[in-house]
Amino acid sequence: MRTFASPAELIAAVGETIGPGPWHPIEQSRVDAFAGATGDHQWIHTDPQRAAAGPFGGTIAHGYLTLSLIPWLMRDLYTVAGARMGVNYGLNKVRFPAPLRTGRSVRASATIAEATPVSGGGVQLVVTVVISSDGGEKPVCVAETVSRVYFPEEPTA
Repeated sequence: MRTFASPAELIAAVGETIGPGPWHPIEQSRVDAFAGATGDHQWIHTDPQRAAAGPFGGTIAHGYLTLSLIPWLMRDLYTVAGARMGVNYGLNKVRFPAPLRTGRSVRASATIAEATPVSGGGVQLVVTVVISSDGGEKPVCVAETVSRVYFPEEPTA
């Protein structure tokens, strides 16, 4: 776990890779809950019997489910001490190079690509996140995330 204590530490960390973090299992119940939340009940995600004979040999997680795991997986990698808040600002690029088979475990690593001061006492971070699956040769997700971390503003005299 990497702890950043200031905007200067975040900016100095550009180019640093953190992780990989620990493995987390992705069970069918999580995939089914995501299908219910999004209305995407395609059989490759939710029908284990049919999916067993399909192209992936079993059910796979939705790509957007895999993408949505990023905040959860990043908590294992780093924290920003003293931040008053952090917000998602967007994504620059997302790819799903390989399917995530249900029942497999995932973990993430992150490379800080950019860290730029922004108004309001913040730092905009561009982080390349790679999510890997146990037993997989290719990552299941590679995403360039953009977030902003805000620190308490210095009092002015």
